[in-house]
Amino acid sequence: MNEPGLIYVTGGARSGKSSFAERRAAELGGERVTYLATAQAFDAEMTERIGRHRRERPASWRTLEEPLSVTSVLESVEGVVLLDCLSLWVSNLMLRGDPDEDILAAADALIGAQSRRGRAPGGPLIAVSNEVGLGIVPDNALARRYRDTLGRVNQRVAAASDEAWLLVSGLSVRLK
Repeated sequence: MNEPGLIYVTGGARSGKSSFAERRAAELGGERVTYLATAQAFDAEMTERIGRHRRERPASWRTLEEPLSVTSVLESVEGVVLLDCLSLWVSNLMLRGDPDEDILAAADALIGAQSRRGRAPGGPLIAVSNEVGLGIVPDNALARRYRDTLGRVNQRVAAASDEAWLLVSGLSVRLK
Protein backbone atom coordinates (compact mmCIF):
# COMPACT_ATOMS: atom_id res chain seq x y z
CA MET A 1 0.00 0.00 0.00
CA ASN A 2 1.29 3.47 -0.88
CA GLU A 3 2.14 5.93 1.87
CA PRO A 4 -0.58 8.58 2.13
CA GLY A 5 0.25 12.20 1.36
CA LEU A 6 -2.47 13.88 3.43
CA ILE A 7 -4.35 12.41 6.38
CA TYR A 8 -7.28 14.31 7.88
CA VAL A 9 -8.40 13.54 11.45
CA THR A 10 -11.47 15.14 12.99
CA GLY A 11 -13.79 14.75 15.94
CA GLY A 12 -15.27 16.64 18.83
CA ALA A 13 -13.53 17.87 21.97
CA ARG A 14 -11.90 15.02 23.89
CA SER A 15 -12.85 12.53 21.18
CA GLY A 16 -9.33 11.07 20.99
CA LYS A 17 -8.36 12.69 17.70
CA SER A 18 -4.94 13.99 18.82
CA SER A 19 -3.97 10.64 20.37
CA PHE A 20 -5.10 8.85 17.22
CA ALA A 21 -3.11 11.27 15.04
CA GLU A 22 -0.03 10.79 17.20
CA ARG A 23 -0.28 7.01 16.88
CA ARG A 24 -0.68 7.35 13.10
CA ALA A 25 2.35 9.68 12.96
CA ALA A 26 4.41 7.15 14.93
CA GLU A 27 3.34 4.38 12.54
CA LEU A 28 4.50 6.41 9.56
CA GLY A 29 7.51 8.23 10.97
CA GLY A 30 8.60 6.41 14.08
CA GLU A 31 10.93 8.67 16.01
CA ARG A 32 11.19 11.13 13.10
CA VAL A 33 8.07 13.26 13.32
CA THR A 34 7.67 17.03 13.27
CA TYR A 35 4.82 18.21 15.47
CA LEU A 36 3.50 21.53 14.16
CA ALA A 37 1.53 23.15 17.00
CA THR A 38 -0.82 26.08 16.43
CA ALA A 39 -1.93 26.70 20.03
CA GLN A 40 -1.12 29.95 21.79
CA ALA A 41 -0.93 30.25 25.57
CA PHE A 42 -3.20 33.19 26.36
CA ASP A 43 -3.87 32.06 29.96
CA ALA A 44 -2.54 29.76 32.69
CA GLU A 45 -4.85 26.88 31.79
CA MET A 46 -3.69 26.90 28.17
CA THR A 47 -0.05 27.16 29.29
CA GLU A 48 -0.52 24.00 31.38
CA ARG A 49 -2.35 22.22 28.56
CA ILE A 50 0.46 22.99 26.09
CA GLY A 51 3.05 21.84 28.63
CA ARG A 52 1.19 18.57 29.23
CA HIS A 53 1.01 17.89 25.49
CA ARG A 54 4.75 18.55 25.14
CA ARG A 55 5.55 16.12 27.97
CA GLU A 56 3.33 13.40 26.47
CA ARG A 57 4.97 13.47 23.03
CA PRO A 58 8.05 11.36 22.31
CA ALA A 59 11.22 13.29 23.17
CA SER A 60 12.67 12.49 19.73
CA TRP A 61 9.86 14.35 17.94
CA ARG A 62 10.67 17.84 16.81
CA THR A 63 8.12 20.44 17.91
CA LEU A 64 7.58 23.66 15.97
CA GLU A 65 5.11 26.18 17.33
CA GLU A 66 3.53 28.38 14.67
CA PRO A 67 0.08 29.87 15.19
CA LEU A 68 -0.24 31.58 11.80
CA SER A 69 2.27 30.67 9.05
CA VAL A 70 1.77 26.90 8.99
CA THR A 71 2.23 26.66 5.23
CA SER A 72 5.70 28.22 5.41
CA VAL A 73 6.72 25.79 8.13
CA LEU A 74 5.30 22.83 6.23
CA GLU A 75 7.31 23.79 3.15
CA SER A 76 10.52 23.90 5.20
CA VAL A 77 10.42 20.41 6.75
CA GLU A 78 10.71 16.86 5.47
CA GLY A 79 9.22 13.69 6.82
CA VAL A 80 5.99 13.14 8.71
CA VAL A 81 4.35 16.35 9.92
CA LEU A 82 1.54 16.31 12.47
CA LEU A 83 -0.40 19.59 12.36
CA ASP A 84 -2.43 20.01 15.54
CA CYS A 85 -4.65 21.73 14.82
CA LEU A 86 -6.54 23.39 11.99
CA SER A 87 -9.19 24.56 14.48
CA LEU A 88 -6.81 26.77 16.43
CA TRP A 89 -5.10 27.90 13.22
CA VAL A 90 -8.42 29.16 11.83
CA SER A 91 -9.19 30.82 15.16
CA ASN A 92 -5.77 32.50 15.16
CA LEU A 93 -6.30 33.81 11.63
CA MET A 94 -9.74 35.13 12.57
CA LEU A 95 -8.36 36.84 15.70
CA ARG A 96 -5.71 38.48 13.52
CA GLY A 97 -8.56 39.92 11.46
CA ASP A 98 -8.24 37.82 8.31
CA PRO A 99 -11.43 37.77 6.22
CA ASP A 100 -13.01 34.41 5.45
CA GLU A 101 -11.83 34.48 1.84
CA ASP A 102 -8.22 34.84 2.98
CA ILE A 103 -8.61 31.98 5.46
CA LEU A 104 -9.99 29.72 2.75
CA ALA A 105 -7.15 30.78 0.45
CA ALA A 106 -4.67 29.93 3.24
CA ALA A 107 -6.25 26.46 3.52
CA ASP A 108 -5.90 26.02 -0.23
CA ALA A 109 -2.25 27.12 0.03
CA LEU A 110 -1.66 24.55 2.78
CA ILE A 111 -3.17 21.82 0.62
CA GLY A 112 -1.06 22.97 -2.33
CA ALA A 113 2.11 23.00 -0.24
CA GLN A 114 1.47 19.44 0.88
CA SER A 115 0.81 18.40 -2.69
CA ARG A 116 4.16 19.90 -3.73
CA ARG A 117 5.93 18.17 -0.84
CA GLY A 118 4.62 14.97 -2.34
CA ARG A 119 4.52 11.61 -0.77
CA ALA A 120 8.31 11.26 -0.80
CA PRO A 121 10.77 12.63 0.07
CA GLY A 122 8.55 15.29 1.64
CA GLY A 123 6.42 12.93 3.67
CA PRO A 124 2.85 12.78 4.86
CA LEU A 125 0.93 15.54 6.60
CA ILE A 126 -1.54 14.56 9.32
CA ALA A 127 -3.95 17.45 9.86
CA VAL A 128 -6.12 17.40 13.00
CA SER A 129 -9.28 19.51 13.29
CA ASN A 130 -12.34 19.83 15.47
CA GLU A 131 -15.75 18.97 14.09
CA VAL A 132 -17.75 21.96 15.34
CA GLY A 133 -20.86 21.60 13.20
CA LEU A 134 -22.67 18.86 15.11
CA GLY A 135 -24.02 20.99 17.94
CA ILE A 136 -26.58 23.74 18.22
CA VAL A 137 -26.37 26.87 16.10
CA PRO A 138 -24.24 29.35 18.07
CA ASP A 139 -26.06 32.37 19.48
CA ASN A 140 -23.64 35.03 18.20
CA ALA A 141 -22.27 36.11 14.85
CA LEU A 142 -18.60 35.50 15.64
CA ALA A 143 -19.20 31.93 16.79
CA ARG A 144 -21.37 31.23 13.72
CA ARG A 145 -18.66 32.69 11.47
CA TYR A 146 -16.04 30.48 13.14
CA ARG A 147 -18.18 27.35 12.82
CA ASP A 148 -18.91 28.08 9.16
CA THR A 149 -15.35 29.03 8.18
CA LEU A 150 -13.78 26.08 9.98
CA GLY A 151 -16.39 23.82 8.39
CA ARG A 152 -15.38 25.06 4.94
CA VAL A 153 -11.67 24.60 5.73
CA ASN A 154 -12.37 21.10 7.03
CA GLN A 155 -14.29 20.23 3.86
CA ARG A 156 -11.41 21.35 1.65
CA VAL A 157 -8.77 19.46 3.61
CA ALA A 158 -10.93 16.33 3.85
CA ALA A 159 -11.64 16.41 0.10
CA ALA A 160 -7.91 16.66 -0.68
CA SER A 161 -6.93 13.93 1.78
CA ASP A 162 -5.88 10.38 1.01
CA GLU A 163 -7.26 9.24 4.36
CA ALA A 164 -9.96 10.84 6.49
CA TRP A 165 -10.89 9.73 10.01
CA LEU A 166 -13.65 10.65 12.46
CA LEU A 167 -13.07 10.06 16.17
CA VAL A 168 -16.02 9.58 18.51
CA SER A 169 -15.56 8.60 22.17
CA GLY A 170 -12.06 7.32 21.43
CA LEU A 171 -13.22 5.16 18.54
CA SER A 172 -12.04 5.81 15.00
CA VAL A 173 -14.19 5.55 11.89
CA ARG A 174 -12.45 5.70 8.53
CA LEU A 175 -14.32 8.07 6.23
CA LYS A 176 -12.06 7.52 3.21
